[in-house]
Amino acid sequence: MIAIANDHSALELKKEIKSLLDEMGLEYKDFGTYEPVSCHYPIYAARAARAVASGECEFGILLCGTGLGVALAANKIKGIRCVTCSETVSAGLARQHNNANMLAMGARVIGPELAKAIARTFLTTEFDSGGRHSIRVGMIEALERGESIE
Repeated sequence: MIAIANDHSALELKKEIKSLLDEMGLEYKDFGTYEPVSCHYPIYAARAARAVASGECEFGILLCGTGLGVALAANKIKGIRCVTCSETVSAGLARQHNNANMLAMGARVIGPELAKAIARTFLTTEFDSGGRHSIRVGMIEALERGESIE
C-alpha cells in the first residue's frame, strides 16, 4: 500500500500520480487534502508519514508546490527517510543507496509526465541491501535515535 498526501497546490498532480498507481496495480491510501483551499501541508505529510512509519503503508508519495515543505515535515517522523526529487536518477539512487521510504515532489517544479516517471522509478527500484549502503542507513537511523556515529 502506498500512502499519498498533498497540499492544495498539488491536487491536480495527485490525480496524475493516483492514475499511475492504478496503472501499476498498486493500492494506495489518500491522506488528503481533497479541496483546493489553502491548507497546512505538515498535517497531511505527517498523516502519510505515520502510516509509512507504522508499516500500514510500504512507501509514501507527498506532493506540494515544491516538495520541500512536505519532505521536511515527513522527516520529523521517526523512521522516515523522505527525499525530494525532480528527476529520475535521484529517485532511483534514493531507493538503491538510501532506502528512502517516501518521495516528495513539487507540482510547481515538474510536470505530470516527469512526476509519473520519477514515482515509477522510486517505486520499482530496490534497496541495494548489504555492504556500505546498509551501514550508512544504519548510521542515519543511529542519528535519529540521538546516538553518536563517530
